[in-house]
Amino acid sequence: MAPRTPKRKSPGQRFAEQRLTGVDLARGAALLAMMATHLLPTIAPNAAGHAEPTWVGLVFSGRAAALFAVLAGVSLSLGRVPAAVNRLGLAFRAAVIAAVGLSLGMLQVDIAVILVQYAVLFWCAIPVLRLGQRALVLLSSAWILLSPIATFELRPWLLGSTDPARLGHNPMWPDLADPLKLVEDLFVTGFYPVIEWFAYLLVGLWIGRLQLRRWGVQVGLLCGGAAAAVLAKGAEWALMVPLGGRAALMATPQASQWPLDAMLQANLTGVDQTGSVWWLATAAPHSGTTLDLLHTVGTSAAVLGAFLLVARIRPLERIGLLRPLAGAGGMTLTLYTVHVFAAAWSEGGGTPGLEREGLLAVHIVAALSVGLLFRANGWRGPLEWATHGASRLGRIKQTTTARGSRAKSPLR
Repeated sequence: MAPRTPKRKSPGQRFAEQRLTGVDLARGAALLAMMATHLLPTIAPNAAGHAEPTWVGLVFSGRAAALFAVLAGVSLSLGRVPAAVNRLGLAFRAAVIAAVGLSLGMLQVDIAVILVQYAVLFWCAIPVLRLGQRALVLLSSAWILLSPIATFELRPWLLGSTDPARLGHNPMWPDLADPLKLVEDLFVTGFYPVIEWFAYLLVGLWIGRLQLRRWGVQVGLLCGGAAAAVLAKGAEWALMVPLGGRAALMATPQASQWPLDAMLQANLTGVDQTGSVWWLATAAPHSGTTLDLLHTVGTSAAVLGAFLLVARIRPLERIGLLRPLAGAGGMTLTLYTVHVFAAAWSEGGGTPGLEREGLLAVHIVAALSVGLLFRANGWRGPLEWATHGASRLGRIKQTTTARGSRAKSPLR
């Protein structure tokens, strides 16, 4: 009997694969970039002893985590059952992610773990999942413009209270005993303020509904995102240099407490942005301002567009060059969790004699190797299985409830 000739994939099937591969590539890149910002310094002393931003701070800081959040929004529109028709499943999935994040918060590690905020963003997205594209554009634009002003007004009031609303650490299980303080920290005063970061999810949700398989859309994401990123940085320069914003910030008390000049370029985490309205004029990484959100939304869209275009290159697909990064991008929750555990173990003295650069290389090689292994065998990561199961449970319960309602209806 002659060997069966494998069926050729239809254009639609190939486009679907390219779409998934491009998104997974972007997720994998976000994961590796976050590993770099976790393990390598974003600010370091130069030869003269003055603090200055490192290449990691200039290239990845702020942009990596933002890409992670935008892709979270994109994921809500992908898959055979989009989140809009399985909102209960999304709520259950977010609960699993929150549990993982609260557990990671128990570790002694110098990493701002994003998972609890990531879960809260999913819960916050449930009411807007059914909005149309035009409504999402208007809402995300308004959110980028107004949410930084809201947090700027709320932050001094919360931090000035008798019991400051700041945890000072990653959210963990014991923090559930003080829910008000936990909510205030998650939404306003913490490492990733949900009020501001919800803009990323809104933009991602809008992007995820585009015809991502079309090369014109991919080019549009690349070029439009790059233009938005450049526009934001150009506006920052105009406000901070000719109009005196940088000089005003360097005259604040924060400038005497922190290496503010370097932090404005690399990482503003930890600096209380209070006392001057000029804080709203910067686009510094992790500042959460309108210009910061616009810049990082732009870089995220550009990176996604670039990887969607890369996934169309047939020779790269044939030789399997993209599979390790795409594999890592397909199981980011598992790999991120293992990465945080490994970093905590290293900080506790578990890797003597291994420099930061060597440690980062080990984490990257391990992530790519595991990702390749799982993708080659068609496996989900362990935590991806858990979130998938939670999502399916929500779908089943939602379907069962809907059938029961129809059965009880007198109009049936």
